[in-house]
Amino acid sequence: MSDREEFVSLLKSTGRKGVDSVVGYLEKSGFFTAPASVSRHLSHDGGLLEHSLNVCRTAMALRGQMLQMRPGLEARLPEESVVLVSLLHDVCKANIYKKITKYRKDANNRWESYDGYDVDYTRFPLGHGEKSVVMLLRLGLELTNDEVLAIRWHMGAWDLSFQSFESKSNISAASDVPLVAILQAADALAAHLLEA
Repeated sequence: MSDREEFVSLLKSTGRKGVDSVVGYLEKSGFFTAPASVSRHLSHDGGLLEHSLNVCRTAMALRGQMLQMRPGLEARLPEESVVLVSLLHDVCKANIYKKITKYRKDANNRWESYDGYDVDYTRFPLGHGEKSVVMLLRLGLELTNDEVLAIRWHMGAWDLSFQSFESKSNISAASDVPLVAILQAADALAAHLLEA
């Protein structure tokens, strides 16, 4: 099974209303071929898909460990919610990357060109987590409040809007939601350890 097939299969396994619309959008927008970042983790074609699957696998492993230690959390960490938020947390990146030629010095200190990426936020300039939530809701995907919070706050303290008092209060309250904690941890572990 290819990564794309695994992603779609996992997403559809949630049985969530609106999933088919989301999959159609992901196909058209280039989600499955986009990089995960410009120059950090998985900066290559298909990197965003790879990252999303890594986050999903990591989140499911964390969920399993948390449920072993605190079985009472199961109702607050439904498997379909963990799958949904981990696969779709970065849907906002689907159509922001463009290929460009970059330059660097080679081993002989001479300039050489190489293929790279740049980002274009002008189509829908909204914050990272908020943009993913808005896009998914517009596509008709049903999301629970915990799922909205997890996707919105998946960047944790790295979120650019984190500087305001209101944002600090909101993220503090959202951090008490187990799904938020699982997604934040899984995203960080995937990006900084698995994909480093």
